[in-house]
Amino acid sequence: MPSSASGAGLQQMHGAASRVAPSATAFPHRAEQYDFLILSQWSDAADSQRNIEWTRALFEAMRPHLEDAVYVNNLGDEGPSRVRAAYGDNYPRLAAIKKTYDPDNLFRANQNIAPPPDVLGGEHGR
Repeated sequence: MPSSASGAGLQQMHGAASRVAPSATAFPHRAEQYDFLILSQWSDAADSQRNIEWTRALFEAMRPHLEDAVYVNNLGDEGPSRVRAAYGDNYPRLAAIKKTYDPDNLFRANQNIAPPPDVLGGEHGR
């Protein structure tokens, strides 16, 4: 681990969180389980490549032991496929809601659920 400010950990998900139906909220990962988090941070921009490589290598080493799911608040800049993994089977429903209530994609500065392409390709394109 190149930075002493980085680390990895597990948080247990159980109790009330696991008693909610996966489709009842946006967050679908409701089983009794653990969430694996890699927190990679450093202060000197010159160390970025080394820290990013370490983080990606650790994630790849752990991948065989992980489900294809992620807690959206743990995401960095990992792309739309990881955002889809965060919402699982709920993603299509959330995209439909986005199409209705935010067709201009105003709320896009987070781990974005984009409106369907038919909305973005028209007059609302971004």
